[in-house]
Formats: sequence, structure tokens, C-alpha cells
Amino acid sequence: MRKTRHSVDTPTYTQQLPSGSGIDAHRHDDHQVVYAARGVLSVTTEAGTWIAPSTRAIWVPAGTLHEHYAHGDTQLHLLGIAVGYNPLELDTPAVLAVGPLLRELIIAYTRTPEDRSPERDRLHAVLLDQLRTSPETPLYLPTPASALLRALYDLLRDDPADNRTLNQLGQQIGASDRTLSRLFRSDLGMTFPQWRTQLRLHRALILLADGAPVTTVAHQCGWSSASTFIDVFRRTFGHTPGTHLAT
Repeated sequence: MRKTRHSVDTPTYTQQLPSGSGIDAHRHDDHQVVYAARGVLSVTTEAGTWIAPSTRAIWVPAGTLHEHYAHGDTQLHLLGIAVGYNPLELDTPAVLAVGPLLRELIIAYTRTPEDRSPERDRLHAVLLDQLRTSPETPLYLPTPASALLRALYDLLRDDPADNRTLNQLGQQIGASDRTLSRLFRSDLGMTFPQWRTQLRLHRALILLADGAPVTTVAHQCGWSSASTFIDVFRRTFGHTPGTHLAT
């Protein structure tokens, strides 16, 4: 990631981002909650990428160098939170579940950043309470540090439907499945199947944001059938891919 600007203030506002656009790498001194009420948004740091549809938000701690990228026409809501407040007690980025109440609170608060009324202060307090109880969701695709894992990532990023076993993939990049399994656990903190599922879900969200049919997404991302994909998607996001397309 390129060395970039530093913003002392963390603004609160709403912005429309066309598909394929983004916000260049930057960091700020306060925390930030990033929410896409429409479209899909990804946040990338040197450690990896977090991605969120409209039922999720991304927590970005103060001082984190990061960039935003929009998949599909995206209605972006950016919420700055003073560094003295950390309702989640997290010092690394995270994806959070966004229920109907939290969604409306974020939208209302970010649409009136110039408001300094007592009513807005109370809205802010309720919003922090809702964030405090928002469950974290494992939608994180870490960036491999190992050269072997980067080679594997390059293979599957270009073709997530590649269903070869870890042993078969290892033969192509010159590593045993035992070595690769160890690297996944030590470097990325997850198993190969867990990591591949994350990679496929990330790609699926991007394809859905671009309007691809559910069956097409399922096959392009490596699921054996649309029903299998729908089941994994529902268990991860709490709704079906078709519902996601409609948001």
C-alpha cells in the first residue's frame, strides 16, 4: 500500500461511490465505522482485506493506514468516533453485524454531520451502545506474508473455482501440503479450507454487487451447486444472495 495522507480529523458524512471507485490509502487519529447502505465495500490494510455488504459494517481503529473500494454503486456512510471512545475494545479492523436499528442510527447520524443539538448527542450515545453489542463477523481475508502462500493466493484469486486439493496446488508451487498447512495456521491463523471459503465469499460479494446471477456466482466461485452456495451465504450473512442482490 502506498504511503499517503494523514488526516487528524475523522469526518462523519455520507458519500456516493460509483462501482470501481474508492478512497485512496490514508489514516486518521480517531476511530471510524464504515458502512455501505447499498453496494459492497472493502477496506484494505497491509494486513489484509475486510469486506461488508449492507448487513455489515467495518470498524477501522485510529491510526490504521487503510483504503476503501466500492463494488457496485455504493452509498457510503462514514462515522468518526473520538479516540477516547472504543465501544468495541478492538485495536484491529473488524466486520460487525448491522441489524435494522443500528443501520438506521448510522444513516441518520451520518446524514446530519453539521447538527450540534442535544438530540444528536443522545443519538450518538444510543449508536455507541448499539455498536458495543454488535457481534463481530469473521469476514477477513489476510494478506499472506509467506512467498509460498502468496503464490497460492495468486492461483486462487485468479480462479476461485479451482477445486484442487492443497496437495495438488502445492505440487504446482513446489511445496508439500504439510508445509502449506503449517503456514496457514502460523501465518494466517486459519486452515486452508477456512481461508478458501473467505476468498470465495469475498469474490461472491463482488460478483453479486456487479449484478451477476446467483447461479453464475456459485459456479464462478467454486461451489458445487447454487443451493450449496446459498446455504453458506445464508449462514455467513444471515440472508440469501438473492436478498443481497435486491438491497
